[in-house]
Amino acid sequence: MTRPTGPRVLVVDDEESIRASLRMILEFERYRVDEAANGREALRRVMTRPPAAVLLDIKMPEMDGLATLSGLREQGHEMPVVMISGHGDIAAAVEATRLGAYDFLEKPLERDRVLLALRNAVERQRLRDENRELRRAPSELVGESPAMQELRGTIERAAPTPATVLITGESGVGKELVARAIHAGSQRSGMPLVQVNCAAIPDELIESELFGHERGAFTGAVRRQVGKFTAADGGTIFLDEVGDMSARTQAKVLRALQSGEIEPVGARMATTVDVRVVAATHRDLPAEIEAGRFREDLFYRLNVVPVHAPPLRERLEDLPLLVEHFIERFASENNYRQKSLTAGAIRQLQAMPWRGNVRELKNLLERVLILSPGDRIDRAAILGLAGSVRGDLSEAILALPTLREFRESSERMYLSKKLEEHGWNVTRTAKAIGTPRSNLYKKMDQYGLRREGAP
Repeated sequence: MTRPTGPRVLVVDDEESIRASLRMILEFERYRVDEAANGREALRRVMTRPPAAVLLDIKMPEMDGLATLSGLREQGHEMPVVMISGHGDIAAAVEATRLGAYDFLEKPLERDRVLLALRNAVERQRLRDENRELRRAPSELVGESPAMQELRGTIERAAPTPATVLITGESGVGKELVARAIHAGSQRSGMPLVQVNCAAIPDELIESELFGHERGAFTGAVRRQVGKFTAADGGTIFLDEVGDMSARTQAKVLRALQSGEIEPVGARMATTVDVRVVAATHRDLPAEIEAGRFREDLFYRLNVVPVHAPPLRERLEDLPLLVEHFIERFASENNYRQKSLTAGAIRQLQAMPWRGNVRELKNLLERVLILSPGDRIDRAAILGLAGSVRGDLSEAILALPTLREFRESSERMYLSKKLEEHGWNVTRTAKAIGTPRSNLYKKMDQYGLRREGAP
C-alpha cells in the first residue's frame, strides 16, 4: 500500500479494535494516523505532534472525551475535534458543541460519514488558517494616487455590507487583492474566503468544483466531493474570471444568488448555504451580454456594487511606492540583498506602457534584481532586461527624452547581445560587428559590460 501523505489525524479511543478499524479506513484514504488509548495520552501526543484533526471517543476511563476536549482548548489547540459516542447521549453532544467540537458521530461508525466529517473539518480549518494569515499579512494595495484613494474608499464602503460585488479591471491590476480586502473588512472575515478561478477549470468540471458532486454522479466520481460554495458557507466565495463560465454554470450560480440554494451534481435535492459572492472579470460583460455569451440577469445580480481596479498607467505616481514594496518583499522572502533604482530608472519605468500592469512590473523587478550587477540599477539596466520580459522595447526606447540617451541605451543593448552571442570573446565580437577591438573595449568600459561572474 502507498505510504499515506495526507493530513495527520489523531484517533483517541480506549478500544483497540475501534482504533485499528479507523486506522485502516483513514490510511486507505491517505491520511496519516496517530493513536491514543486515553485522554492523557492524547494530550501528550498533541503537545509533541499536533494533528490536523482529532477523532475523540466520549466514554473512556480516567479522563473522558469531554475532559480531553476541554484540555485541548485550554492548551490553546484549535484543530477540529470530531466526537464519537456509542450511547446517543444528547446532553454529551450539546456539551461537546459548547466546548468547541466540530461534529458528533454515533457508533456503530459509518465509513462514509466518518470520512465526510473529517474531510470537511480539515478543509474548514485549512481555510480558517489561510484567512488568519491573510488578515495578518500587510495589504498589497499599494499607492496614494487619487485612483487608489477612490478604490480604497469604495472598498471601505462595500466591505461591511452583505452586497454582492463585481470587480472589473485589466489583467494584472490586482483584482484578487481587492477581493481579499473586501472579505477582510466584512463581518465574515473570521470565516473562509474561498477562491475559484473560473478560467482555469475545464467547463466539464467547473459545475462539480463549485457545487460538489455525489459519489457515482459521473465517471471518475469515486467519492463524494464538497463544492466550493459549501466550503465557503458562512464566508465569502471569490469567483475570479466569472465571464468565462458556461451558460449552464451561469444558470446555477444565478440560482445560488437568488435563493441561497445549491445542487451538487447527482444529488436528489438542493441544500442551502449562506455565502457572500465577490466576482471579478477582465471582460466587458455588457459586450458579452450583447454577444449572447453572458446572462443579463446574472450580470445584474453580480453588479450590485461595482468596483473598478485602475490600470497602472492611470496611477503612475504610485510606481515608486510599488517599486519599493516589491524590492523589499523580494529581498525579505528570498534572503536577497536589497538594491535601489536611480531616478532615471524610475522615470524609464514610468515611461513604459505596462500592458500587464502591476503583475508585469513585479516580474520585471524580480528579473532586474536577480540579473543586474551592483546595488544600483540604472535606466540602461531596465531597458536591457525589460526586453526579455516584454519582447518588444520599441515604445520604451522611443519614450527616452533625449537623442543621446536613445543612442546610448540602444548601443548598450546591441553590444550586450552581440557579446553574448559570441561567448563574450571580444576579438570575435569586434570582427563580427565591424569595429576595432580597442573601440569595443572602450564601449564595454563605458557601459559597464561584463560577463556575469567576471571581476
